[in-house]
Amino acid sequence: MKAQYRWLPWVFLAPALAIALIFHIGPFLNTLVLSFTDATTLGGGTFTGVENYTALLSDPQFWTSVRNTLLYAVVVVPLLMLLPLLLAVLVEKNLPGIGFFRSVFYSPVVASMVVVGLIWTWLLSSDGAVNRVLQALRIVQEPLPFLTDTSLLLFSCMLVTVWKGLGYYMVIYLAALGNVPQHLHEAAQVDGAGGARRFWSITLPGVRSTMFLVGLLGAIASMKVFAEIFVISSGTAGPGGQARTLVYTIREVGLGLSGEIGYASAMSLALFVLTIGFSILYLRSQRMEQAR
Repeated sequence: MKAQYRWLPWVFLAPALAIALIFHIGPFLNTLVLSFTDATTLGGGTFTGVENYTALLSDPQFWTSVRNTLLYAVVVVPLLMLLPLLLAVLVEKNLPGIGFFRSVFYSPVVASMVVVGLIWTWLLSSDGAVNRVLQALRIVQEPLPFLTDTSLLLFSCMLVTVWKGLGYYMVIYLAALGNVPQHLHEAAQVDGAGGARRFWSITLPGVRSTMFLVGLLGAIASMKVFAEIFVISSGTAGPGGQARTLVYTIREVGLGLSGEIGYASAMSLALFVLTIGFSILYLRSQRMEQAR
């Protein structure tokens, strides 16, 4: 490239760099600075050193949020790695009307989380459809407290997260399944391998890298979960707020005229470190598995 045109690539990069600087890098640096201050919604901002971070160590709400966030990721990620893959295998074939089923499975992805949350709140209420079916089948005698019991509320939110994400990750898997050589399936079928055997020996190895990607995306999304908890619990995070996640607690601490912006910023940095750490551990575990 001639010297007088060396600046040309930067012209095309400038809009993306400006967006990243204004909406990502700038706010991150601002949060980092605020985490070392006593800033509130109405002002302040006096430097306090690591006081906010030491306060986190003795904050029971923070540790409850960390526990629930990690539990959320541990439960949701494996389900989002496996269930969308099974769904993709079911709708992979070009059968008559299969496009309709693909659209149906994908429709929750484009639905608003508020709408989805309200639908599931109705389904899981004490007189909702789920409890009525369970009682009609004599599985339970009394309605299960899906929305009022802390543990059941958290797992109900996990169910909503998995249900809403199935279609999104199904599409990713469909793209990966298209790259699995079909002659391997044909050869295995000629040798007498059944569907389950072909899935285990051909499909899974063929989409393993995609499974790692889905797991990483699911882990990051699980660490940032908020809308499900807020909508399904009607903004309470369950009895005593015991179903709270880190993002929920950050919002609660920093919200309103008395919001502790500095303390909420310290929580945000803790969430950032936790997300990075969880992602690194996940990637290392997957690399160790691949090396076997």
